[in-house]
Order: sequence, then C-alpha cells, then structure tokens
Amino acid sequence: MDAAKRKRVTITDVARHAGVSTAAVSKVLRNAYGVSPAMQERVRTAMAELKYRPHAAARGMRGRTYTIGVLLDNIRNTFFADILDGIRDELHNSEYTVLIGAAGFGAERQSRVIRSMIDRQMDGLILIAPGTPRTEVLTMAATTPTVVIGHHDAADVHDSVVDADGVGASLVVDHLVSLGHRRIALVSSPGTKASLWKHTPEIVLTSGYLEAMERHGLQDHAQVFPAAYSDEGGYKAGMRLLTGAQPPTAIMTGADVAALGVHRAAHELGLRVPEDLSLAGYNNTALAALTPVQLTSVDQAGHTMGAGAAKMLIERVEGHRDRAILTTMTPRLVVRRSTSAPGDTA
Repeated sequence: MDAAKRKRVTITDVARHAGVSTAAVSKVLRNAYGVSPAMQERVRTAMAELKYRPHAAARGMRGRTYTIGVLLDNIRNTFFADILDGIRDELHNSEYTVLIGAAGFGAERQSRVIRSMIDRQMDGLILIAPGTPRTEVLTMAATTPTVVIGHHDAADVHDSVVDADGVGASLVVDHLVSLGHRRIALVSSPGTKASLWKHTPEIVLTSGYLEAMERHGLQDHAQVFPAAYSDEGGYKAGMRLLTGAQPPTAIMTGADVAALGVHRAAHELGLRVPEDLSLAGYNNTALAALTPVQLTSVDQAGHTMGAGAAKMLIERVEGHRDRAILTTMTPRLVVRRSTSAPGDTA
C-alpha cells in the first residue's frame, strides 16, 4: 500500500496491541502519576512496534499540545545553554517538546514572540530574564502556565527561579578585597528601561556590589559601567574603564561572556590578566574554565535552574499545583587564575 494512503495508527490500535485500555495508553502519553514502570514499558513497546506518533494538532484540540516555549534574548550567552540543558534533561523522559524563541533584547520583539507561542497553544512558557513589560507577563501568565527565570519580582500568577545575585556580588567583592584590591569596577547590563521589572538580576547584582563596597569602606571607589552582556559589550566597557584617569585594578562583570570582552580589551592595551588586572565573571559557564582564560566566576547552577523551572512548569500544566513558588539558588565563587593581588601600580 502507498505510504500516503496507509492508515494512521491510533491510540486504540496501541491499546489493542499492548492488551490494555485506551485510558491506560492516555495516562502513559501524559506521564500521569500512578502509572507503573511495567505499564510504561508495555505501552511504549507497543508504540515503538506500531511506529505510533501522537498527533500534535489532535492533542491541541483535546487541550494539550505537549509543547513548551522558552524565551531568551540571544543564543550567544553560554549561561542560557546551561539553563536549556537543565530544561532538556528534566523533560527528557516526557512527551513534551521544547521550542526556543531567541527574540533579541527589544521589549516589543520579545512580546511578539511570547504572543506567538501562546497563539500556537503551547502548554507553558519559561521566560529567561524577559525584557517584556511585567504587566504583559502577568496578563499572559494568568491564562498560560509560566515560569520566570532571573527576575526577583515574584507574583501569584507565575513561578520564579532566581539566583541570590546580591550574595554573588558580595562574594566577588570580598574575594578581591581580600587580595588587596580597592579600585573594583562592575560591568552590569543596563537592562530594559521600559520593562517595569523592579528587581532584575542586574539591579540586584548592582545593589549587592555597592553594599559590599560600602561595607569595606570603598564606596568612593565604586564604579558601575552599563554594557550589554556580550563580548562586544565587555570589550567596549573594558576599553573605557582601562583608559580612564583612575583605571580599576579589578573588574567584575555580570556575565562570563562580557568578561571575555574585557579580557580582549586588556590584551589590546598591553595589560596582563591577572598581573595588571584581576577579572571576575558571573555564571561559571564552560567559557570560564577554558585554559587560556581560567576565569574566576560565580556559579549560580544554571543547569539546576533550568531543571527546576521545567519541573515547576509541568506541575502547573498538569494541574498538580496552582500556588506560585519562588526558588532561589545559592551562588558560590569558583576561584581560578584570573584574579590575584594587585600590581605595584595599584
């Protein structure tokens, strides 16, 4: 028979082949609680033998599409890869498919992508540090299960996964001060002014940095330079900071990728890391451990953040919980070769 005319295998066919009820097959497809491993094995074996593939459109008409939308601003920030790995691993043994929307930094563009995900009847959304206005996110989250990663603005209509960014900033400042540094600068994302989020990661990070500098009596040496979390953003920040009248002896960035840009600027200016400039990043991505860099960085458990967000979202999607949860990661400082005592000119 021609493949195009071959009858599509149905859930009834799977049930008959496995010798179980259609309700049992449906429970396996939904990863419902209470399904024994033996039943899972029996049904999935039948599905594989019959080459059964659930029909996404039909699922959508029944109220579930088994798709999860993940919004991020760009794919070049390697910390997002850690989060995505966590989401993928958490959903690995489920029927859910993850679709990624790399929407750029613009608030309107991000809003369009989120609306597009909702229009396509995705079962839930994971928004990574969205620049979309908070009022829009709250409206969307009221009807579509949502988890927000990064922003500390908790709400009753969505779950939140955050890092204790203020603590993370303090860890870096304390470390640099213990080495003898006083002129310590922070490169932090300027954020999205129209977003109306009061407690974004960069805001909390900056507050933690300023409080730590004041605690050490170094408030007069505090310097915050706004720059995009990208190699180019870090490079521009590094060039400006390191060619100033009183250049810092140490620079902390809010993302590892920006620290690499500062490293490039220092190299072009003939400065050595860490002999002439100590450098610390944030996120402890794979980039930080590269042999030529060996970047001191704050680990905020990106994989765990992603896995936790996915687990929380599925609980909401499948109706196991309707109360909002805020999960906070505890940061830790990973010291590598990019930080040392300041040079003689400090």
